[in-house]
Amino acid sequence: MADKGSELLELKRMGAAPVKNSGRGLQKGDGTWGEFLVDVKEYSKSFSISRAVWAKISTDAVKNGNRQPLLALVLGEPGVPPLRVFVVGESMFHDMKQAWEEKNEIQN
Repeated sequence: MADKGSELLELKRMGAAPVKNSGRGLQKGDGTWGEFLVDVKEYSKSFSISRAVWAKISTDAVKNGNRQPLLALVLGEPGVPPLRVFVVGESMFHDMKQAWEEKNEIQN
């Protein structure tokens, strides 16, 4: 697992604002990015997404301004470029897909 310094670098890289004292008090999550509450998870080889993990991110997002939950997953080992993946819920994915298709004038 990575330290808070590397989480801050990941948040900065994506243009998100870090949440002060994340995880303590009323402000939850690692950062905010527009309407998203971002939770950064960094591991060397793998990370398991469970109902409990997604429920916590989702609950924190609602508590922090009724935001959309976003899991920013970074997998990387020394000497290997990191793999970055964002996880969003199904309804947000469909909204993003529709916006992308409209932007790129794709007909279905």
